[in-house]
Formats: sequence, C-alpha cells, structure tokens
Amino acid sequence: MNLTKRPVIGITIGDPAGIGPEICVKALAKNEVYENSIPVVYADRIVLEDALEITGKKFILNPVKKPSQACGILGTFDFIESGAIKKRGDYLHGEAAAKSGEAAFQYIVKAINDAMVGETAAVVTCPINKEAINLAGHLFAGHTEIFAHYTDTKDYGMLLSARSGSRCLNVIHVTTHVGLAKACELITAERVLKTIILADKALAMMGSKTRRVAVAGLNPHSSENGLFGSEEADAIIPAIREASSKGINVTGPLPPDTVFVKALGGQFDIVVAMYHDQGHIPLKLCGFATDIKGIISSAGGVNATIGLPIIRTSVDHGTAYDIAGKNLANEDSLIDALEMAVKFSR
Repeated sequence: MNLTKRPVIGITIGDPAGIGPEICVKALAKNEVYENSIPVVYADRIVLEDALEITGKKFILNPVKKPSQACGILGTFDFIESGAIKKRGDYLHGEAAAKSGEAAFQYIVKAINDAMVGETAAVVTCPINKEAINLAGHLFAGHTEIFAHYTDTKDYGMLLSARSGSRCLNVIHVTTHVGLAKACELITAERVLKTIILADKALAMMGSKTRRVAVAGLNPHSSENGLFGSEEADAIIPAIREASSKGINVTGPLPPDTVFVKALGGQFDIVVAMYHDQGHIPLKLCGFATDIKGIISSAGGVNATIGLPIIRTSVDHGTAYDIAGKNLANEDSLIDALEMAVKFSR
C-alpha cells in the first residue's frame, strides 16, 4: 500500500461508557479500512484496552502525538490520547457521567483542531451522550452544534444517508435537536432556503449528476392548500421558488408521507426534511434491523454535517448504553461513515 495516496481520517470514539470504543476496534480490524485510509483514533489507552478485552480483538496500541506519525497498518492501532480517562474507575459502561462526557468532548475538540490545520482529511465520530456532555459543563445539543461552534460555522445542515437494498436514501434537515413545537417556529423561508442550498451542495460532494432535491411539507398532505396549516404557503413554497431561481433542481413541497418513498424509488436524490424525526424515522427504517429481542443486528447509515470548512461524518446511532460492554454492538454504520469520509475527502 502507498501511504501517500490514502487520506488520514481522524476517528473519535465518543462516550467511553457507550458502544463507540467497541465498534471502533471492530471496524479497524477490517483490512478494507486500511486499503482506503489511514485511521487515527482519538481515545485514551485504558478505554481501548477495555474495548479490546471486550471484543477479543488483538492490536498493538501505538500512541502518537499527531496524525502524521500514524503507521496506518492493519494490526497497529494508532491513537491520540486526551488524558481525560486515566483508570477503569473513571467511567462505567452504560452510565452517563461527567468524567466520560468530558473525555468524549476532549476527543472531539482535538480532532476538530487537527482537521482545521490539515493534519487529517476528515473526522469520523462515534456516538456521544448529550446528558454526559452537559454534565461535564459543555452545553451543546449534540455533535453537530459542537462542530459548528468550534469551526465558526453559521450555515450548516445534518445529512443522513442509508441504503435499502441497491438504493440509497439521503435526507437533510431544516431543524434538528429542538422540541417539536420549537421546530415548527423555526420553519422560515430563510432557513428552508439555506437547507435546500446545502442539499444541493451535499449532492455535489457525493458526485451526483442529477442533483434532484425534493422538499417535504411540514403538515399532513403539505397542508392541502392551507386546510392543515400555513407553513407551506408562508415559508416553504417561497424558499423553493427562490432556490429554483438560483438554478437548483428542486421540487415541492411534497406530502411527508410519500416523499421518502419516491426518493428511495429513484425519483429524487435527496429529501429536505423539516424536523428531526420526520427525516430520521425513514432513514432508520432503511438502515437498521433488529432481532425479536430488540438487539440491533445491522446498523447501516451515515450522518454528515454539510457546510463546515472540514469534512465530518458520523455513525447514525446513539451510545446504546443498554448493550455497552457486552460485545453486542454492530460496526456497520461506522464502516459506512468511514467510506463516506474517504469519498468526500477525494
């Protein structure tokens, strides 16, 4: 392998008390990861030692001071320590705590800083727990807001991608981590227009030739000409007209209960969703599967932040505290996130 042709990808393990460390060592046990990238993990040694013991994986742990020192060889786990977790008692699997929240936060900030100065080509994030982050004194709603703050980015959007068979569903959100009532208040023409522009940019980054953007309505049946609400007429339709005048291939507003089906069927390349669950539910129906006991048997899908000055992709699931430390976590979503980070970086 030629090291100079592989992008260096920073990977944050997320909350040490969650499944992030487990899926990280599982993913980096695969040769294809090293064929396409040089992964450098932001973690503390004791957390990685725990994850190796839980999963039964064998790695040579190689601490480095900066990403350029990474070996990039299968079997050697290159990582950068934060020093936040010094002993096993500093965190407990399945529990939200300030100590683990602080560690997760430090991994993220270090990874952002390295990407901003060009030490890495992209950052891939494993899940954090918002309660733990806030217990540590960092008042952010999630990863997306942390990245926006530390890169001084004002216009950004959450892109989700998941496969269902041979097809891929892409969704970008106008609002994300706010209550549903607040989300409705935030549906303005300006915000919807910015998201449509970000959707078009995301498709360009993914190499889409058609770049067909569909916009979901907020209300049932996209309000049925005002019978079920005014947001479509007041905000969504004006934004679509403005985006179209800028040359964007955009259609809508389309009824929320059918637009995702049409996109998955190949009619559109991306859907602009109005709020968190409107977009997340169809994505996770595509990317996730569970057995009869509720254990996730596959967890595909990628979360990316569009509009940042750096590339950031992420797994599309949470810390899964209920199965953390039990070697039940599935690494599929992390593999997908790594693949997208490499694709974006190229």
